[in-house]
Amino acid sequence: MKWHRIFLQIVVLVTLLCRPGHAESPAQPAVRGDQPIQIKADELSTDNAQKTATFSGNVTARQGDITIYSDRLIVHYGTKEREVTKVEALGKVRIVQGNRIGQSGRALYDNRSGTILLEDNPRVNQGEDMVTGKTITFYVNEQKSVVTGGSEGRVQAVIHPKGAGSNVGTSP
Repeated sequence: MKWHRIFLQIVVLVTLLCRPGHAESPAQPAVRGDQPIQIKADELSTDNAQKTATFSGNVTARQGDITIYSDRLIVHYGTKEREVTKVEALGKVRIVQGNRIGQSGRALYDNRSGTILLEDNPRVNQGEDMVTGKTITFYVNEQKSVVTGGSEGRVQAVIHPKGAGSNVGTSP
């Protein structure tokens, strides 16, 4: 019975970590992908042959309610006009959405599959709750995630039961 309850709490935590934010204003479009991406960095270099734009130095990228901070951000373009196929964030990656914060050394957003993959010591916090593993994959269009362990260690989660000082689901 005790393990069943702990398992249920882990499932709830992982579900909450990949849930879209509730603080979206009515003026924002319903689909985040339709919103403009605002990127600030110290430097920008483009390669039309490789269809990439590389932002370097104190990078901040914002789209809707999600903000990504990193040392470098590489945007890969497709064949269609203004099509972004994937975005790769490298170095001190931090992804913030409401009170959810994901951190890793590398993050890869694949537009076609609708996934965000966190690698290199990934960790996700929501309020006081935390989950970590070898990789953390968010399926942004399906509101689910998968955390995998590896030879270096197993998946770890710290979950504070509701009503025991936890602030899961609250705004920062």
